[in-house]
Parts: sequence; C-alpha cells; structure tokens
Amino acid sequence: MSDVSLDDYLGKIGTATVTIPLPNQQLAARARAALDPGRTAMWIERGRDIWWGGIPWTANLTSNQRGDLGLRIQAGGWASYLDHRAIFDTQQAVRVDQFDIVRGLIDYSASLAGGDIGIEYDAEPSGVLRDRTYRRYDQPRIREVIDQLAAVEGGFEWRIASYRDEISGRRIKGLQLGTPVIRTGESEIVLDHPGPILSYDWPIDATVRANVWQSRGASDNKNQAAESLPVMTELLVDDEQLAAGWPRLDGTSDYTTVTDPGTLAAHARADLAAALTPRPIPELTVALDRVPLSPALLGATVRVRIRDLWWAEGLDQRYRVVGLAISPPLRGRPETAKLYLEAA
Repeated sequence: MSDVSLDDYLGKIGTATVTIPLPNQQLAARARAALDPGRTAMWIERGRDIWWGGIPWTANLTSNQRGDLGLRIQAGGWASYLDHRAIFDTQQAVRVDQFDIVRGLIDYSASLAGGDIGIEYDAEPSGVLRDRTYRRYDQPRIREVIDQLAAVEGGFEWRIASYRDEISGRRIKGLQLGTPVIRTGESEIVLDHPGPILSYDWPIDATVRANVWQSRGASDNKNQAAESLPVMTELLVDDEQLAAGWPRLDGTSDYTTVTDPGTLAAHARADLAAALTPRPIPELTVALDRVPLSPALLGATVRVRIRDLWWAEGLDQRYRVVGLAISPPLRGRPETAKLYLEAA
C-alpha cells in the first residue's frame, strides 16, 4: 500500500484511505482476489503494532495516461458495520446497566445469520441503570441507538478498538466503554510549541452555544382519532447565565425514536449542559519522527505547552486525546499526526 492516511476518534467513526499500486498482472490478481468491499476486513500494521482496523466500503480503480493502474480504497472503522445493521426485533431493557444494553445490542447483531463479525467485550459495569425500548417498527440502526444512549445525561463513550493480544498475537476487535469518558495510558506525553508541535488550530466558537433548550421526541399517541403530536420536554432555561448578561440563545434537538418523557428530559439536560459552555477541540499537528505517537493514544492525557504571540504568558495545560489522524509524508514534509484534544 502507499499514500496511507487514517484517523480514529472517540465518539466518531474512524476512516482509512490507501492506494494499492498495480504494476503487474500478479499484483492485480492478488488485489482483486483479496478485496470485496463490504465483506473484507482490513488491518493496518506498523511493525508489530496494529494501528487501525475496519471494513473497506468503496474502491476506485484508476488508470493514468501511461496506463499505470492503482486501486484507491476507502474504509470505515468496525463501528461503521453497525450503521448497516437495523433492529428488526423489539429490544427491551428494564433497569439494566447501560453498558449491558450496548453489549446486548452487539449480541443481537451477532445472533442473526451472517451478523457476527467477531466483536469482543468484557463484563465491566458502568453502575448506571437504564430503561430502554427499541421498537421494531422504527427499524433504528444499531450505531444510532448506541450513540443516543451514550449522549444522555450520565452517559458514556464507546469505540471498537483494534489491537493485538499480547500473549497469543491474535488480532482483536474490542468494544471499549468508559463512563463518563474513556481514559487510557499511565504516563503523559509532553508536546511543546515551538518543538514537536508544527502547527495548531484553536477554535473559538459561539455558534453552538445555547442557554435555553427544548428537546422533541417521537409521537406517543395511542388514539388514532386524535392529532398526532411529539413528546416535548419542558423549556430549560439557565437563569444564571442570563443574569450574568448573556443574550438569550435558544437550542433544540430531535430524538425521533424516544417516547419516554424521562428519557427525553435526560437528553435535553445533557444537551443544554454541553451547549452552555462548549468545549473547544484544539487541533495539533505533530511530526511523527520527533515524538512517539500511535492510535493507542486515544483517551490518553497529553501536556501541551505553547508560547507565542497569543500565549505570551505561556500555555501549560493537560488535554485528553479524543481523535488522531495520520497523514503520509509528502515531498518536503515529514509524516505527521493531527491530534484532536479536549480539556482533561
């Protein structure tokens, strides 16, 4: 493979894009036999370490004016498979740990013919019990309902990680769960600018801010003769921020499969809490030949030290890595990693 770029995130599906040069008939036949988009598993290794794993969903065969062939592949992380799985049988949980609800959905997916792609998990509980009903009439996608469950008040983070078992060497697709967030690593990495940090983007954004919130759910009308109206939460207003002089900023959200008022209210409270003081997601571009980084850094804490015209007094803060994107080396530019951070 060449021109390998990959990314991985917490709370978002990672992707990988690679090119397979096809200089002769033998390699073309090998690539043609190995690749079947939607069916093939792709693992990207660096030395003995697995850096990424997922499913190629699209491929594009290209030929230039000289007749050189190349196969450009785009793949999504293992969680992208759950975008292609719907709930066709009603699933109900009453006072069940939220992690076990996720594991139950994974088990449901795997229990149907052709549905087991080998996702593994442990039995660690979160300590938070939930009531949930996913109706077959809604035909929700499994990743969608897991994301909704994770985003509620008192929720969690989740991902399907790729790694190698240290004892057997077996490649593993492992469901990773953490409440309220996923944290990994014991020793922190120090990143300096000037230094290993080549450049950075630091967003300052009020467009996603809100201090008034209302959420809308699905219709729970059991009387066919009556007008069908969605479930609505009460209007949540942060009086403290308004009293401090902020203008009123309204926010809304839709949960088209939620009919329980309590569940919808928990979603609304979580949405308002996130909108009151949005956390910026700084992006650091780091030279990989100057500091050891890998996708295993997701969830780990890094110490960022910056001194420039903006941070004249010097920034020295700890952040959690929530995303990582690897870009291949280009002429005159080394291989780089872009880190996406949030306050630790």
